[in-house]
Order: sequence, then structure tokens, then C-alpha cells
Amino acid sequence: MTAELVRGQNHTLPQTRLEIRISAGTPVVAGATLGDENGRVAGVEWIAHPGSPQLHGLEVSRQAAADHRLAVDLDALPDGVHRVTVLLALPLDAGGPARFGAVASPFVAVTGLDGAEIATFTLTGLDSESAVAALELYRRQGAWKVRAVGQGYAGGLAAMLADQGVDRAAELAGTIQEAVARGLARSVAPPPPRTPEGDRVRHTPAPAPAPGNGRPAVPPPPPATPQPAAPPQPEPLAEPAAPGGPINYAHPRRQSTAPPPPPPAAPPAQPGQPAQPVAGDATGWSMDERLYNQVWGMFEDLARAAAAYRSAVDFAESRMDQELERTLSDPRSRIGGAGDRAREEARAKRDELTARARESLDRDLTQLAAESAVVEPALPAPYAGWDNPVWHGYRVPMEIPMALRIGDLHLPESADLRIPLLVRLPLERGMWIDSGRTASEAAALAGTDQLRRLAMETAVLHAARLLAVYPPNEFTVHVIDPAGSAAGALDPLVRSGVLPSPPATGAQGVSSVLAHLTRRVDLVQMAIRAGAADSLPPDLDPAEQLLIVNDFPHGFDDRAVTQLRYLADEGPSVGVHLMMVADREEASEYGPILDPLWRSLLRVTPVADDHLADPWVGHAWTYEPPRTPPGSAVLDEVLARVAHARRTGHR
Repeated sequence: MTAELVRGQNHTLPQTRLEIRISAGTPVVAGATLGDENGRVAGVEWIAHPGSPQLHGLEVSRQAAADHRLAVDLDALPDGVHRVTVLLALPLDAGGPARFGAVASPFVAVTGLDGAEIATFTLTGLDSESAVAALELYRRQGAWKVRAVGQGYAGGLAAMLADQGVDRAAELAGTIQEAVARGLARSVAPPPPRTPEGDRVRHTPAPAPAPGNGRPAVPPPPPATPQPAAPPQPEPLAEPAAPGGPINYAHPRRQSTAPPPPPPAAPPAQPGQPAQPVAGDATGWSMDERLYNQVWGMFEDLARAAAAYRSAVDFAESRMDQELERTLSDPRSRIGGAGDRAREEARAKRDELTARARESLDRDLTQLAAESAVVEPALPAPYAGWDNPVWHGYRVPMEIPMALRIGDLHLPESADLRIPLLVRLPLERGMWIDSGRTASEAAALAGTDQLRRLAMETAVLHAARLLAVYPPNEFTVHVIDPAGSAAGALDPLVRSGVLPSPPATGAQGVSSVLAHLTRRVDLVQMAIRAGAADSLPPDLDPAEQLLIVNDFPHGFDDRAVTQLRYLADEGPSVGVHLMMVADREEASEYGPILDPLWRSLLRVTPVADDHLADPWVGHAWTYEPPRTPPGSAVLDEVLARVAHARRTGHR
């Protein structure tokens, strides 16, 4: 039975391997400190945070997120540890709230590895605090207990660490916030909440919630990355009724209260077997929305399955190390073959635990692979790869889709299982296609010129897809190519006639395009502030604008760099987006002045590279850029239809 704690209350823990699940409703930093009998922290090596997420027996998230799962093995903690304090803090410079009083009360649950809740605590009564000690696990007379703390600190993370006796607390707090900023920059933004239940729809019945438990079992993640001037998130699609009662499908922005069409019925499952997967097995008001939610559900399922597997393997290794250490410290183990037998038994136990974890992971992977096999062919053109037959029947759409596919993601546990990376439209964040040499094997095998060519070809594929999924003349692409070095890669865009003007070259061309787009941002912002959107000049293009910049910072003076930063910061909110094709090292002379620019853009690569993180557990995912099939004319055919629709206004 779950113990619902209030501030100061404690509860005995029935087991030592735990998960601490946090739901905050907004991205927060989660960490933990290890304390002695008096609660004092011996040093920074006893603090787990995004910049140093793993300690013996403890692992925390690597980035700020609305939901966290912290893994704790109390038996594996260092000697002398009597207390584990879970800390929450609001990230700085993320464009989010500055105090906990401005957000929903954070919710913390201590669970077993099976997800069964042991104790829960809702942190109410917070106001000006930007950091809080949520709860603590402590050892008393040989038994571990959990206590609800809820102690907030208006002085933030530094004040909270100082209160626990940490030396140079302000410096450490700055280090943690810097690590959080780096994590936010590389994290993929999750979709808006799908339903208040926060889980994917399945054809098999799910357990009913516990009486009186009105919070989501797995809360849906709000955005985990800084979004420049992002629009408000849509309201949930369905409000839950009382357990077992009917569901009210009334949408707050729709006049009709009819429920969305149900997903297609799944084929009947064999006795004892899971239901067969079907495309559209998720909530949504249209098939496209259901497929979008289903893809993101697969993404989250794979992230959490891999996290559970890695945690189990780490536990098996840690347990084996402890048993070997105890064996070697016993002088009797050195007599006869006792030591060898103990080592063999410890390794056998490790292998057994690892094999069981792999078996569980393989079951999840098999289910996800089967789901992917039916979802991928059903995806509409905006979500589909260039090799999908849906592009052969392409027609210019009449409305903007929900999202756009910009590549694929996979994990080393299952490299063949690819998850489409879908980003919402309109774009809320620009893109940076890194043409520099990264640490990946694919980049090491490519030459500098080849990487630059592949980066520009990748930018063209992204731009072509954006043009293809927008209605005629509702998306415009501009190109800055100061030295004209990307003429070959840009040929499909130029030859098809989808560009309103040739790529800008030289310093004058750079200045002209930047001045044009800066003026557009200024005029639209002024019109919005004045409530006079209908008073814009007739020569202003109302379409969404994309600026592709090649070979930055070549051809850019200080004024042009300032304008580019302005477009990155202010442009997305008024429909002006950046796509940078650049090697950051070549712009190193600008120093930290460009750091906000790079962080504001979603970094992708022209070759496979494991630099993107998921918003749930922070795994490093390998990103695969889009590619057209060898010898295929699909890109030229799609661009030709887009150009025809732009000229004639007909699909």
C-alpha cells in the first residue's frame, strides 16, 4: 500500500533497490547528495548532478526535464553514507519560471524496480524558492527509511548546497547550471502532452488507478529544451473521469464533443501472446496525430527499456564487485580453493542477472520492432523517409502538418530499430548542421571537403521537405552562400525554381538578405504589439521564412553576425527560421559571444553521430541524417511539383 507522506513524515523502506520518480510540470534539475550521520556532505565527490550523474549506488538524470527517474541501490552506497537527499532546482537562463511558486507542485514517488509505489510526496507551499530538498533516504538502526522534507531555498541551488556543508557551493552550483545548459542544447524537445494519463493507448486493458490517485502514472513530458518565444502548449485532448467511469472527449478548442475515431482494431492475439501492433495505436483527433503520438511513444518506450537494462547491468556489476571485495578481504578465502569458488559464484550471479535483463530487453525490442514494421509504411509524407513509396504519389498539401521528420535515431542495444525524429511545425527552433569533424567513426572516415558537401546536401534535403509539406507559397527559402562553394549541392533548389532569388554571394549579398529578414522580424513584431497585424506593408511576404547560411562566418562582418544572432533569438516567434551549415571551430575567433547562437539551434550532423539526447533519461542517441535512395529522382520530382504549385497556385 502506498504511503502518501506530508512534510516531515517518514516511512520504512521494504527494499534497497529503488527508483525515485519526479514529476514537476516544467523542466527542473534533479540531483542528490550523500551525507554522513549528521547529514554533512563530505565533498563534491558525494554529489550526483547532471555534470557528474553517477556515484556508487546512485544515478541521476543528465539534463533538466519535467520528469526524472533516479536509480538508487542503498546496499551499493559508499561506507559512511547514512543519508541520501534528493534535490530539485529550476534551471537558469532557460526561459522558464524563476520560482517554484509559479509552477505546479512537484510530485515525488519512491518506487520499487517494478514501478510499484512505496511512498509519495507532493511538494506544496513553495513560493519564491528556486531550489528545494524534496526528500531524504536515511539509515536508522540498520534500517532505511524515507522522509518527506520539502525545504525550499530562495537563494537557489547555491544556498541549498551551502546548507549541507558543501565548500565553494556557489562555484559548484554554477558548474551544475552550465552542465544543464549544455544538456538542454543537445536535447530533443518532446511533444506536448498527449493525454492527462500520459500513456499510450493499448488494446490490452490497463490496471485501474488506485482510489484517490488523480495524478498521471507516467506524467507526459513538457518541452525539455529552451524554446525561443514558443507558443503555448495545447491543452490535453481528453480529461479523465473517475476510475471506471466514462471519458469526456470534449476538446477545449473544438465545438464538437464527439470522440476521435478509434484506432483500427488489432488482429486477435493468440492465447498468452501480446496483441498484434497496428498503426495509429495512440490518442489523437486524426490519423496523422495518432501516428505522431505513437512514434513518440515508441521513442519513450525504447529510452526507458534501455535505461532499465543498463541499470540492471550496472547493478549486476556493482554487486559482483562488492562480493569479490568481501571475499578478498577475508583471509580464509586465501586458503584452498575458497577464493576461486567465491569468484566463480560472483561472476555466475552477475552473468545470470545480466542475462535476465537482456531477456527482458529483447522482449521489449521485439515488440517495438513489430510496431515499427507496421507504423513505418503507414506514415504520411511529412513523417516518412525519402525511400517510402508515399512520396511517389506526393501532392502539394493544402494545410500544414503537425510535424516533420528530420532523421532517425537509434541506440547501440538495437541499431536496427530506428525511431523517426519528428519535430513540431511551425519550427520552434532553428537547426545547425555541423560540417566540422566530430568524434564519430563516420566523421573520422570522411574528409573535410566531403563533410562540407554532405552537410550542404543535408540542408537541401531538409529545406526541400519543408517546402514540400507546406501549402503553395506558404514557405519561402533564402540562401546565403558567400563564396559560392555550395553551388553543386544547391542545384536541385535552384534548378527547380523553388527559390525566390538566387543564392546570395559576397559580403553585399549577405548584408542584403540579412537586412531584408531583419526588417521583416521588426515589422511583424511591431504589428503584433500594436494589435495591427493587418497594417503590414503589401510587399512583406507573409509566408514562413527559412534562411540557409553556408560556410559561416565567411563573408560576415560584426554587424552581420549581430543580425544573425537577432534572427536566431527573435525570428522563430514571427516565422523566420535559421538553418546554419557551419563548423564551429571556424568561428572560434568570436569566442563565447556566439555560444547563445549555437545553443539556440538544434545541432544535427551530415553523418551518423551520437550527440542527441532524449528528454526522459538522457541517453546519447545516434542520429542518422535523411538520405534519398541511390539513383532516385524523388527529390527532383517533389521539387518540380512544389515549383509548379507555387507558379500556378494549383496542387
